[in-house]
Amino acid sequence: MVIALAKEFLRPGLILFTVLVIFMLAGIISSKEMLAGFSNKGMITVAILFLVSAGIAQTGALDLLARNILPKKGKKTPWLILRMMPQITFLSAFLNNTPVVIIFAPMIKKWADKLRLPASKFLIPLSYATIFGGICTLIGTSTNLVVHGLMLDSGFEGLSMFELAKVGIPVAIAGYVYLITVGHRLLPENRDFLDDIEENPKEYLTEMIISGGSPLSGKSIREAGLRNLKGVFLMAVEREGTSLETVNDEEIVYEGDRLLFTGRTDVLEDLNTIPGLESDADSFFSKDVERIQKKLVEVVVSPQFPGLGKTIKEYNFRSVYRAVVVAVHRNGKRINSKIGDLRLKAGDNLILLTTKNFSRRWKNSQDFYMVSDIRNVEPGKKNSKAAVIALGILVFMVLGVAFGQQLPFQSVIKTDMFFFAAIAAIAMAWLGSYSSSEYTSFINWDVLITIACAFGISRALQNTGAADAIAGAMIQIVSRWGAVGVLAGIFLMTTIFTEVITNNAAAALMFPIALSAAQQMGVNPHPFFITICVAASASFATPIGYQTNLLVQGIGGYKFNDYLKVGIPLNIIAMIITVLVVPLFWHF
Repeated sequence: MVIALAKEFLRPGLILFTVLVIFMLAGIISSKEMLAGFSNKGMITVAILFLVSAGIAQTGALDLLARNILPKKGKKTPWLILRMMPQITFLSAFLNNTPVVIIFAPMIKKWADKLRLPASKFLIPLSYATIFGGICTLIGTSTNLVVHGLMLDSGFEGLSMFELAKVGIPVAIAGYVYLITVGHRLLPENRDFLDDIEENPKEYLTEMIISGGSPLSGKSIREAGLRNLKGVFLMAVEREGTSLETVNDEEIVYEGDRLLFTGRTDVLEDLNTIPGLESDADSFFSKDVERIQKKLVEVVVSPQFPGLGKTIKEYNFRSVYRAVVVAVHRNGKRINSKIGDLRLKAGDNLILLTTKNFSRRWKNSQDFYMVSDIRNVEPGKKNSKAAVIALGILVFMVLGVAFGQQLPFQSVIKTDMFFFAAIAAIAMAWLGSYSSSEYTSFINWDVLITIACAFGISRALQNTGAADAIAGAMIQIVSRWGAVGVLAGIFLMTTIFTEVITNNAAAALMFPIALSAAQQMGVNPHPFFITICVAASASFATPIGYQTNLLVQGIGGYKFNDYLKVGIPLNIIAMIITVLVVPLFWHF
């Protein structure tokens, strides 16, 4: 399972569900144990919180907060990072991290450009800030709710709303200090992809014209041999100032038609050798750059993209989205192979040539994250009254979770996290905070399936004695350091797992091991559970370990090594702080 998750053979939810089926066939778990996670209150609470986050994002409340958080004047990079991160941490403590990054990332890009600073100095800190927020509250990340649910299933008292803040806040403060003193120096100064296209369009696009007397005139694109050119792709045909919406193989080309190609730079230059095609001296490159800018959009492929593993041509990307892929960047580099033959991966940064309606049509899609559209595409209007209502409902939910235990009717109704989250989600639906006709699209079903299956995986480790064996081996290795040594071992094992597989799966794997270790040592397991919450979310060293890291990788043009350089020291800092702080508040 770990290998399959690390290699991304299938989506995480499907991999974990496959393992559950194998366990059931082998008699390791019963069908009841296999399905128990699908009715777990923690898993359902995560689903409801997706809707609450959608309500905040859809009303523009998050946009409103974002505009007021970013500094208006430029100063040195460390000061700007420090000014930005704590406020984002606070927001992500109560909202799903992904929409926070989706809203903030394009704003930070534009903000950094205005201050004439590289956005790559701020996007990894943005992701880290949301991670810090996630480890400060029960609802900060789905991982905390997974551990909370596992604790309840094992007969322990669950986590309170702000219990994790005792260790989360010290970890966040240490993270801020590291980033403003050392970390920001390790961050690259990457060039923005869209700026690169604007300043060097011929590196990405070439415009040709069907010359007078051309043997291609009057032929279809297929007959003219313009469809399957090696290394290049015909994106658009413009005739008499009008761009054709679709370019199919049977479209006839005529003298004077302007053809727009994208592909490898070396091959684009070879287009001049095709008889009847010549460079357009009146190209938009020299006279009408703004026209093409209006149609350039930057997106990042999400883990939910239905065409993962397929080539752009196989998935028929152009027909599905009415958009043409101009360029693809992966791991901070532009991929120069033929675009149509490229197999898309989660985190790929795509530059699309499309219409003005693209952003409005796909802004709520989970297929990819909208990063930015060039200058002239108007964002959807936001309703400030609706934003205030949504924020009010969020505040009600947070206060309810924090102080609901004091309400007088506790013996009749259990006013827990699920209780107040359900009220908030339904209130937002009836007050129009999010579209009731699209509510299912706001829920990340793969995350929910992964969480539900994680409970079964945890049960299998307990049923077979595997958890006991691993815990025993770990205790033997670190026995000289006692319970604190086991605490450090649990953090280390969890953080390694979370860097290569999903954080929810990492928490599920480690929970029964931590429980068994505590039982074998005769100590209170609560400090171990807290440590799992922190370590499973403290994913700083790889882009694949946490979804927000993957999201900013494409936007900031980061390489895998950038995360290693900046993230590994932060992982070590988080481990040291956790091992020192946890025993102070949760005694063995």
